[in-house]
Amino acid sequence: MRTSRPTYLAWVRDEVLLVALLGAALAFFLARPELRDPYDLPSLRLFLDTCVVLVAVVVSVLAFVRFSLERRRFDLFLLAGFFLTAAGTLAFAVAPSLDGGSIGRVELWAGITARLAAALMIAAAPFAPGVATRFEALAVAAGLPLALAAFWTVCHSAGSSLPWLSPERAQPKLLTAALALPALLGLAAIVGFGLRYRARGEDLDRWLAFGATIWLFAELHAVLSPPLSSQYVSQGDFLRVVSYAVLLVGVWRAMRSAEFGRAVAEERARVAREIHDGLAQYLFAISTQTSMLAGGAPVEQVIPRLQEAAAAARQEARFAVLALSSAGGTAPFDAALNRYVGFLTADGHLDVDLEIERDVELGPDEQIEIFRIVQEGLANVRRHAGARRAAVLIGVRNGDRLVRIVDDGRGFDEDASRPGQGLRNVRARASAIGGRFRLVTSPGGGTALEVVLRSAD
Repeated sequence: MRTSRPTYLAWVRDEVLLVALLGAALAFFLARPELRDPYDLPSLRLFLDTCVVLVAVVVSVLAFVRFSLERRRFDLFLLAGFFLTAAGTLAFAVAPSLDGGSIGRVELWAGITARLAAALMIAAAPFAPGVATRFEALAVAAGLPLALAAFWTVCHSAGSSLPWLSPERAQPKLLTAALALPALLGLAAIVGFGLRYRARGEDLDRWLAFGATIWLFAELHAVLSPPLSSQYVSQGDFLRVVSYAVLLVGVWRAMRSAEFGRAVAEERARVAREIHDGLAQYLFAISTQTSMLAGGAPVEQVIPRLQEAAAAARQEARFAVLALSSAGGTAPFDAALNRYVGFLTADGHLDVDLEIERDVELGPDEQIEIFRIVQEGLANVRRHAGARRAAVLIGVRNGDRLVRIVDDGRGFDEDASRPGQGLRNVRARASAIGGRFRLVTSPGGGTALEVVLRSAD
């Protein structure tokens, strides 16, 4: 789904603002030569490298989950890039530093090479269309460990021909090229993710573009800083950690969106089954009455029944259309509920007061189930309770999240009659999201049902 023009322009505005802020910081960095001096803090460097490993591992796992579900080349390239980042940093930066010593020349250059390969994979991701074949997935799975081994082997073979990196020495041309290439790849990634966001409208691409922007300026800081050994920390190292944190947020949001999409798909399938069951019985009644009319049954007896069945079928069809559109996940939760209540009360037979507190937090599955709980509860009030007014509250009480539906209808004796299918559905839905169901009713005293959920914390 293509991003709407206002949404895309809002992203462009945010991107320009981010570039302006990072560009101003870089200009200040260039204007103050003393800021370019790195800090001899081996423990902090080890900590930052460890953070990069942990974030890259998490993003790799999330990308793998997305790839296992959708098999897209886009996710395969992201998985490859972040795996190389995590494995390369762990093997060539973190592990050699654990004993307190400095990283050797071979491991230092192998780590730079792995980082360059990871940048290439991530920058290529937005330009990789289609679905990956099994052969491609197997080739990547086998090729990544071999690539890391090849990086170390090549650097080991080069041996003493590789330049030492030290703040006291001039920056080698090989290092300048090795640092400039990731910066160029970062620029390509920004363009790719931006174009992909415009074409597809996926929130993940927006966050990946933000992360790539910070990553680009991290690499520019590295190009302009003196060459670093394993014991030194520069401003670019902090920016690199921030860029991976932004990427982590983006992938996590994408996983949450996928979870919500799965819940929506399941809900739409369930609603479709209910439409079939509910609407089919009214159509069957219409068919039966018309057959009786054709068979010579008294018109004055059949026509009222036929009109009643047709009206019920029309009402059921309208409810079905609303339920499917509300289960589509395209509208916010509160907007969908307000729309449903407005539709339900349009004919003036029932007045509903809906209150959704701002501080209540609901997960994707919980939103779907609570919407259906309210829908089932109000449908019962309208069809069976004979009520004129009902009140719906979705809020927080005593640290727990609460859904309460109260009506002024006729109520019933719980001991003398069993709850109908609607109340049983509400109880089942409450149980599905770990909620406690409570029903209070009495003949002539109305009905109150509550679903209590533990706090999301």
